[in-house]
Amino acid sequence: MQNTQESSCEIDFQDFLKVDIRVGRVIEAELNRSAQRPSIKLVVDFGPAIGIKKSSAQITDHYTPEELIDRQVLAVVNFPPKQIGKSISEVLVLGLSDSEGKIVLLAPDQPVPNGARMH
Repeated sequence: MQNTQESSCEIDFQDFLKVDIRVGRVIEAELNRSAQRPSIKLVVDFGPAIGIKKSSAQITDHYTPEELIDRQVLAVVNFPPKQIGKSISEVLVLGLSDSEGKIVLLAPDQPVPNGARMH
C-alpha cells in the first residue's frame, strides 16, 4: 500500500515540460515579518530572459538572510503570483524536508548561468 503523502498521481512528460524550473542567484534577502509563519523574503536574479523576481520561503530553520545572498537556488518561475503576508511571491523556491521537516533548499552543486532551465 502506498503512502499517499509521498506519492502523487502520474503525469505525462508533456505535463512535466509545462513546469518551468530555473536557477537564479539571490541578490537580496530579509525576514518576512508580515507572513504568518517565519519566512525570508528573497529577491532572485534569473538572468535577462526571466529577470528579477521576488519570493517568500519558509526556510528560517536552516538559513539566515545574510547567508543566502549570492547563493543559487532552483525555483518554479511560471506559477501565478501569490500573496504572502503583505508581499507578493512571484516564484516558488524549491526545497526538501529534512528528517525534522525543516526545509533545505535545492541548488546546483556547481555554478551555472542564471536562468538555466532544469531538464
